[in-house]
Amino acid sequence: MEFSAFVAARWRALTHTAYMLTGDFHEAEDLVQTTLIRVYPHWQRLQPEFAEHYVRRALVNTNRSRHRRRRIAHLLLPTLPDTRPVHDDGAGAGGVDAHDALARVLADLPERQRAVVVLRYCEDLSCEEVADILGCSVGTVKSQASRALAKLRTHPALAPHYLPSRVGDAR
Repeated sequence: MEFSAFVAARWRALTHTAYMLTGDFHEAEDLVQTTLIRVYPHWQRLQPEFAEHYVRRALVNTNRSRHRRRRIAHLLLPTLPDTRPVHDDGAGAGGVDAHDALARVLADLPERQRAVVVLRYCEDLSCEEVADILGCSVGTVKSQASRALAKLRTHPALAPHYLPSRVGDAR
């Protein structure tokens, strides 16, 4: 598959995944663009059936790097920047508000737990696929998912129907 065709076909899905990882639409677009810039030089060597997997893994790894750099920058700043999302009060789209609330709550999770939840439940990947993308064991994916879901269940911004009752219940 040609690189530009892949990007055109998968842009929306990659941006959605990045948004769930970052909690900010503009950062998500930057994350996808940065990832695609890093992937492009290696594109010709990729087998087409593994391209999606390779790009997802690169997206998660690029986010890890971004998160580390951002954490260092926050330590160096005298005050933390305002990270509240900008809302259009006139829109009234309940689905967008719920999606935004979920992204904000996910941003409160530790990086690894957030990546597991996004890949496992938002992207509907199996535990084995998530483990392969994150470079960890299936047991680690399950334990991180369990801990993340326990934290999310107690968060007041999320309704109980968003979350599976147990790790194995969802998809």
